[in-house]
Amino acid sequence: MQLMEKLHFNEKGLIPSVIVDAQDGKVLTLCYMNKDAVEKTIETGKVHVFRRSQNRLMIKGETSGHIQVVKRVFFDCEGNSLVFMVEQHVAACHAGYKTCYYREYIFATDSVEIAEKKIFDPDKVYK
Repeated sequence: MQLMEKLHFNEKGLIPSVIVDAQDGKVLTLCYMNKDAVEKTIETGKVHVFRRSQNRLMIKGETSGHIQVVKRVFFDCEGNSLVFMVEQHVAACHAGYKTCYYREYIFATDSVEIAEKKIFDPDKVYK
């Protein structure tokens, strides 16, 4: 696979991957992929990640069904990171928001606010 020749995985065999909504350009999440996850993502057209906490490969949305269908793939000038433009089904964040970046730091008041609305109830999805 030509892409794999261009990528540089870190000492743990991982590469950071930014997942972006192809429709509105919002960053959905940052995940880590090993070589198997990148290859499986390219092969199936659905985002696969390496779950560091469980030391295993999984498809994004494995539990929730909230899959990410890949539309475009980019990598940086040094091959140290990836960006996947995806069609997000339902939401990317396990906390119930479309994006994992739903909290905003407000400089003027030195406070944090919820900047997004919840899309689903995690208690009903992750039983």
